Amino acid sequence: MKVGILTSSRADFGIYLPLLKKIFADNFFQSEIIAFGTHLSDVHGKTISEILSNNFKVNHQIVTTAAGDSPLEISSSIGETIKVFADFWSNNKFDIIFAIGDRYEMFAAVVAGSPFNVKFVHLYGGETTLGAIDNSYRHSISLMSDFIFVSTEVYKKRALEITDKHQNVFNVGALSIDNLKNVELYNIDDFKKQFNIDLNKPTILTTFHPETVSLEKNEIYISELLASIEVLMEKYQIVITMPNSDTMGLMVRNKIEEFALNKNKIILIESFGMKGYLSCMKYCSFLLGNTSSGFVEASYFPKYVINIGDRQKGRILTPNIYSINCSKKNILTTVNVIEKLPPPLSVNLYGDGNAAEKIISILKINK
Repeated sequence: MKVGILTSSRADFGIYLPLLKKIFADNFFQSEIIAFGTHLSDVHGKTISEILSNNFKVNHQIVTTAAGDSPLEISSSIGETIKVFADFWSNNKFDIIFAIGDRYEMFAAVVAGSPFNVKFVHLYGGETTLGAIDNSYRHSISLMSDFIFVSTEVYKKRALEITDKHQNVFNVGALSIDNLKNVELYNIDDFKKQFNIDLNKPTILTTFHPETVSLEKNEIYISELLASIEVLMEKYQIVITMPNSDTMGLMVRNKIEEFALNKNKIILIESFGMKGYLSCMKYCSFLLGNTSSGFVEASYFPKYVINIGDRQKGRILTPNIYSINCSKKNILTTVNVIEKLPPPLSVNLYGDGNAAEKIISILKINK
C-alpha cells in the first residue's frame, strides 16, 4: 500500500510520530511524507528539521505558508494551497493519504484532492472547537475522507452524525497517548541541558492561539493574559510556546515578544519538539492558555489546566480543566483555587496507548 502523510506543522508531526514509526517499519506500506505549511517557514522555526532529526526522509516539500495573518492573506493562502496541491495530486498517486486535525492548510490540501478521488484517512475527526473556524475545516475533511479515526466514543458519535459513514468511523484512541506511554521523556536535569530551562522552578506552561471566529476578542484576550502573567511571574517562571499561523497570529506573536523583552522569567519557545513539550508539561505546575494539548495530553499526567476563552469550546471537559472567560481577574482567581487543591486524579478517556497499531490493523483489513 502506497501511503502519503500530510504534515503541515510542529504540532501534527508530534502527534503523528508513533504512527509514522510503525508505518515506516512495516514492509506492507510504502510511505512518503508530504511536508508543507509552517514546516517550511523560517518565522515559525522551519520545523521540517524536527522531521529530519527523527530520521524520516521528507519525500515532498511544498511551500504554502501564508504571507501574513490578515483574513485576506489567510484566504489567499488557502487558494494558493489548493492550486499547488491540485498540481501535486495530478502528478502523484497514492493508495491512501493521511490527513490530521483541522488546520486551514490541511483542509486546502484535501479539497484539492477531492476531484482526483484521492482516498483520505482523517485522524481526530468528530471533535468540536466552537471558538475556531478550524471546526468547519475539521468536519469538512471528515466528509471528504474514506476512513475517519477518532479518539473517544463521544467524538465517534459526532463524526457519525456529521458524515453518516457508519462502516468507516473507528474509535482508536489518541495517538498522543501512544507517545506518552512509549516515549522516554527528559528528566529535569536532561531537560535543562537540552533547553537551558530549569523545571525545578515553579513553572507555568502557556500557549495562546488566536480565536478565529471572534477576531475582535483577540487583542483583549492577549492583553488580559499578559496582564495576569505580569502578576504570576512574581512566583513562577513562564514558558510560552508561540502561536500557530492563524488569522491574527502575528499580532499575538508580536504582543508576546514585546511583553517578554528584558523579562528573565519569561521564556519564549518556537518549538520544543514533541518530546520536549511533553517533558515540560510533565514537570510544570499547570497549563494556562487555549491549546488542545490541555485537553488530551494534560489528562494523562494529569495536570490542572486553565483554559481561557472559547477557542476549545465544545471539547470534552475532564475534572482537571477549568474553562473560564479570559480576564486577568478570572485567571488569577482560578490560579489561587488550583494552588490549594491536591494533585488532580488521573483521567482514562483517550485510549490505551495502542492507537497506531489499531489504525494499521484496520487499514490492512480494509485494503
